[in-house]
Amino acid sequence: MKNKKTLVVGATEKTDRYANIAIQRLLQAGHPVYAFGNREGEAHGVSIKTVFPDTSESIDTVTLYLSEKYQKEYYQKIIDLKPKRVIFNPGTENREFEQLLASSNIEAEVACTLVLLSMNAY
Repeated sequence: MKNKKTLVVGATEKTDRYANIAIQRLLQAGHPVYAFGNREGEAHGVSIKTVFPDTSESIDTVTLYLSEKYQKEYYQKIIDLKPKRVIFNPGTENREFEQLLASSNIEAEVACTLVLLSMNAY
C-alpha cells in the first residue's frame, strides 16, 4: 500500500474527536499527515496549523471533519491543492462541493476514514 499524504481538515487536540483519532490512525498506518484546524495545537506529534498548505505540497487525500455549513470558505483552497480525492466523513456530506470536485477531476468519496483504515482500504 502506498503512503498517502493526507490533509485532515477540522483537526483538533481534543482526543475524543474523530479528526484527532483519524490523525493517530493515519500515522499508525504510515501516512504522512498535515493537520488544519481553527486553533493551533498538536495531535499525536503533528502540528495543527491554521493556514492551509500551499499548492506546492503534494496532497493525495483531503479528509473532511467540518460540517457542510463550514466548508464553503475552503472549497477553492482544497481544489487548488489538486488532491486525488476528498473524503466526506459522516456528517460532512455536501452535494454542492462534491459536484465542484467532480468538475475539477477530483474524486469525492462519502466514507469514513477510520473504517477505510480499519479495512486496509484507505
